[in-house]
Amino acid sequence: MRTGIFVGSFDPFTIGHDSIVRRALPLFDRIVIGVGINERKKYMLSAEERTGRIARLYADEGKIEVCSYSDLTIDLAQREQAGFIIKGVRSMKDFEYEREQADINRRLSGIETILLFAEPQLADISSSVVRELAHFNKDISEFLP
Repeated sequence: MRTGIFVGSFDPFTIGHDSIVRRALPLFDRIVIGVGINERKKYMLSAEERTGRIARLYADEGKIEVCSYSDLTIDLAQREQAGFIIKGVRSMKDFEYEREQADINRRLSGIETILLFAEPQLADISSSVVRELAHFNKDISEFLP
């Protein structure tokens, strides 16, 4: 069984994230969406809210599971017996960061990273932009699945 993990803080999970998941579905038998918990970060939504929203979104998709985790991504991948980490890339800045992470993850665990480039119309959507809009009471519904 070919398993991939798609990880992030997903605070909140955007239509850009959803696009990456849906485009990755044909590549894997199983995708685990890992909602990261970092004690040094302040979140808009709790881990339970983030995990619950994503789980409800994919409730009818049998190939997708959702969990939260607070250790290294490679530890989650090993627990889930995943051979691949799925990441979305919106810009060259994202690419450089993800390349560095992919190199370290492969060096430490042998796990490969699959990069999927954002669809052009979604490349400017990020969780941080959506959080900023929400902070100023703007309608963010068009950015959420």
